[in-house]
Amino acid sequence: MTPTKEPATEFKTADRAHTSLLASAEKRTLIWIATRLPGWVNSDHLTALGFVSLILAGASYWFARFNAWSLLAVIPFLVLNWFGDSLDGTLARIRNRQRPRYGFYVDHILDALGMSFLMAGMALSGYLSPLVAGTFLIFYLLLSIEIYLATYTIGTFHLSYWNFGPTELRILLVIGNLFALWRPYAIIAGREFLLFDVGFAVGATALAAILVQATVKHIVMLYRQETLP
Repeated sequence: MTPTKEPATEFKTADRAHTSLLASAEKRTLIWIATRLPGWVNSDHLTALGFVSLILAGASYWFARFNAWSLLAVIPFLVLNWFGDSLDGTLARIRNRQRPRYGFYVDHILDALGMSFLMAGMALSGYLSPLVAGTFLIFYLLLSIEIYLATYTIGTFHLSYWNFGPTELRILLVIGNLFALWRPYAIIAGREFLLFDVGFAVGATALAAILVQATVKHIVMLYRQETLP
């Protein structure tokens, strides 16, 4: 007996809201690259590349505990992560090979897993304390949940907030690596702190503020749209 294929349910692609500082230039760059990739490269290859790159970046951070020069090894893995993670959807759209439900699910579950590997590596590196790493990861995942819920309920997928998106954050991390290799500590009010602790504490605070802002905004919006008589 031949197994029957389940019919795909109707799926409405959400609008993409991307207002980061580099969004326009990045879009042109990604389209230019996508039109020149060989035919055997597909979106799944790029998604896998982005995921594996984050795992290797996390492993490089962990190894920096024993050899500080491993911080430099993180940089090409962040570049490869940008290449795979940013280009997979662009390639699918350029070639008209989109699988909206599959692509959305796989891309973002691997993003969450990859970010967890990255932060675990940083927490084990000695350059970022586990408490700060864990706090940042919690707020990152909570904001991700909010974004995905808003995508489903409101129909808008936010790729950036406050003019910052994943690409800008990767650039800041690269800069942080270069500074940490030279001087891993920061002096604030006469006290010494790990440079990454300072940066990621600020980042966690920003994520928390964005989470509160977006949650309140979307709750009010949905309440007004579905007010009961």
